[in-house]
Amino acid sequence: MAKSQEEKRSRDRKGAVKRETKENMAELTEAEWEIMKVVWDKQPCAAGTVQEMLAKSRNRAYSTVKTTMDRMVEKGFLKIEKIRNLQLFRSCISEIDAKRGEFRKMLKRAFNGALTPMMQFLIEHEGLSKSEAAKLRQFVSRAGKKSEAKK
Repeated sequence: MAKSQEEKRSRDRKGAVKRETKENMAELTEAEWEIMKVVWDKQPCAAGTVQEMLAKSRNRAYSTVKTTMDRMVEKGFLKIEKIRNLQLFRSCISEIDAKRGEFRKMLKRAFNGALTPMMQFLIEHEGLSKSEAAKLRQFVSRAGKKSEAKK
């Protein structure tokens, strides 16, 4: 599979290959984000482990967590490893891909997919500290140098 197409492969519960393209990145619900954060940190892990970790901040029933995780397997976000009668869950998507999908969804929805208006909005309406502004200048400078080097 070509890397330039930025396709990601995952398998659903039945073993069918799912493809995730740049335009169709992972879009997680709030509950799925909470679960993924635990899975990324503890994988492989059982649903009970996830439920215990989530109970520290929000009281969720085991059945709710397990059902959500099973649906995440069907969506291709998680995969199950069976060891006898124990089901261990692993992530099929990286944290970076999940963040990228979330960011692109917001960018498309709020700024018609354009980065410049988003950056302008952040600077004008959210305010930046001097250190944040300095870091942004560094990032922009590095990005400019990279694009010049490609020419």
